[in-house]
Formats: sequence, structure tokens, C-alpha cells
Amino acid sequence: MRQVRLIDENGTQVGIVDTREALQMAKEREYDLVLVSPTAVPPVARLLDYGKWRYEQQQAEKEARKKAKRTEVKSIKLRPKIDTHDYNVKVGHVRRFLEEGHKVKITIMFRGREMAHPELGYKLLERVAKDMEGLGFVEMRPEMLGRDMNMVMAPGSKPSAQPQAQASAPQSN
Repeated sequence: MRQVRLIDENGTQVGIVDTREALQMAKEREYDLVLVSPTAVPPVARLLDYGKWRYEQQQAEKEARKKAKRTEVKSIKLRPKIDTHDYNVKVGHVRRFLEEGHKVKITIMFRGREMAHPELGYKLLERVAKDMEGLGFVEMRPEMLGRDMNMVMAPGSKPSAQPQAQASAPQSN
């Protein structure tokens, strides 16, 4: 006959008992016998009200989802021939979005002959990235899509740059 290590509804350890005896105790106390750790030797079982436990788990998950921060992708549109004041206003918006924890998609819109000079768009996006260096990092490098050039920035510092620098430092010693 198979035995289990039994934990009662209060969390105290009853000891190693037969499975049938554990089921009988669960019926007498009007609880469910739940296998907590089936791989242990002997397996660990617990007396608990499974419906109540499941409800509490769902409530905890619901609360965690409520507290989880939702990040949006905010969008800023620029033109290659942007004036300094207009640029500063747009960069201010990007700064605010990054501080709020949102990702920012920066789009440079090209019209007519401007399409012949995509390097102006690259320079502008690199300038934005440089200006936002402490607040965010470039998640997606500047890329042409039709008449638009897009770049995505995310808040915080670049996650992959720091571990690599720390990993390579001990090797050089």
C-alpha cells in the first residue's frame, strides 16, 4: 500500500500515513486531499479546501495583473527638415513618454525629393537617440519602410550591454 507524508489544514505535519487513511481523514474533516509534491519520497499530500485555495490563487493573479505596468508604444512623427524649436518640443514628448515607462516609435516622414536623402533621417534619429541616452535605449535601429524611416526606443538602459561588459571583464584579468 502506498504511503504519503501528510500535512493537515493548519500546516502542521501529521507524518507518514497510508493513502487510504489520509483520504479518510480528509473526508472526516471535509477537506480535499491534494498531492503537493508527487516526486518526493514518500509523496507529500495536504488537506485543504481546494475550491477556496483555487479562488485565492485566482484573486492573487487578478491583483497581480492589476498592478502590472502596461507599456504602450507611443508614436512621434518628424520631418527631415525640422527646425530646432520644433525638434526640442518633439524630443520633450519623447522624454516624457520614456519617463512614464512607454516605448516610443519615432517616425521620419519623407516627401518628394527628400526621399533622395535618407541620410538626413538617419542623422536626425541618431541625434534623438543621443539626446535620450540616459532615459532610454534604441530597441530597433533606424529602418526605411516605404516613405518613412522608423526607430523604436525603450525606457531604461540597454539590457544586453551591461552583462556582456561584466562577463568580459573577468576574462581579461
